[in-house]
Amino acid sequence: MRAVFAQLPNALSLARLGCAPAMVWAIVAVEHAAAFWIFLSAGISDALDGFLAKRFKLHSVLGAYLDPIADKALLVTTYVVLAAYGWLPVWLVALVVFRDLLIVGGALLVRIVTHSLTMRPMMVSKINTVAQIALAAWVLTGLAFGFHDAAITRAAIYAVAATTVLSGGAYVVTGWRQVGAWENTSPGGSSPGDRDA
Repeated sequence: MRAVFAQLPNALSLARLGCAPAMVWAIVAVEHAAAFWIFLSAGISDALDGFLAKRFKLHSVLGAYLDPIADKALLVTTYVVLAAYGWLPVWLVALVVFRDLLIVGGALLVRIVTHSLTMRPMMVSKINTVAQIALAAWVLTGLAFGFHDAAITRAAIYAVAATTVLSGGAYVVTGWRQVGAWENTSPGGSSPGDRDA
């Protein structure tokens, strides 16, 4: 029973991953109320699996990868589909997707170069995620229940854009420093004196 309970956070992450194609269907089928409830359910499952993992110490290697993958899959899918129908600006979605690709590509590069990788969620990244979720939830709420406020939408779009740029830049700087530190300490890396020569 304990083993089954231990896998509950991972099961919730898998369910959230399945919300991504369900979201595409709901928006394409003009089932905006369904899209709203799918997104809300995914948000609740995210909070619940995080609570269970921390409260009952149900952390796992699989969960460490599965949880952010599920989050990003749902958010990116939602943003892309909303942009395809003109409810979000394409430039914003391109920025969000580019930031995620930049982080993943940079992490792989750091791993290849240094043979190790230490990544901790930054505060600016958490703020960015909250801003992205809030914007998507706001747009879906408007579509589902028929109310809109252009000023709030515009402010939310700029907030997402600003935090996306800041968080992406923060990860680039962190990765750059990790590689630099590795070069200074690794026998195969160059020393500060070598670079000055």
